[in-house]
Amino acid sequence: MNTLFAFLAGLVFGLGLIVAGMEDPAKVLGFLDLTGKWDPSLALVMGGAVAVGTAGFALASRRSLSLLSLPMQLPNVRKINRRLVGGNLLFGVGWGLCGICPAPALVLVGAGAAQGMLFVIAMLAGMALFEFIERSRQRSPSSSASV
Repeated sequence: MNTLFAFLAGLVFGLGLIVAGMEDPAKVLGFLDLTGKWDPSLALVMGGAVAVGTAGFALASRRSLSLLSLPMQLPNVRKINRRLVGGNLLFGVGWGLCGICPAPALVLVGAGAAQGMLFVIAMLAGMALFEFIERSRQRSPSSSASV
């Protein structure tokens, strides 16, 4: 049952991206082009997502169990550190260079677009590199120092 609801949530999210046109890298790059022909539609999509997310987290924080009677698992770490900022900067630069982020990339893969497939391969390679670095840090004696 949980898998069905996860699938349905992903399907609704993917359809929302398609309806909003966010699977089109040109639309995203148009939003980031502040000196050219700026396209504000992504700001509207993000504003709507933030509003829905804020309401959802507010409701979820008042519950101990989800609607499927599973334990509520909300993030509790609120510390901003160099790794978080660095990861966000890296994500933003990559997003700005190609106009694709992970969810639209999966939509593009589903549509058979080579650009989406290349992005997902690069994303998986980056995730593997991150895991390799993390494992190396955990084995290193100097890894106990806080970053």
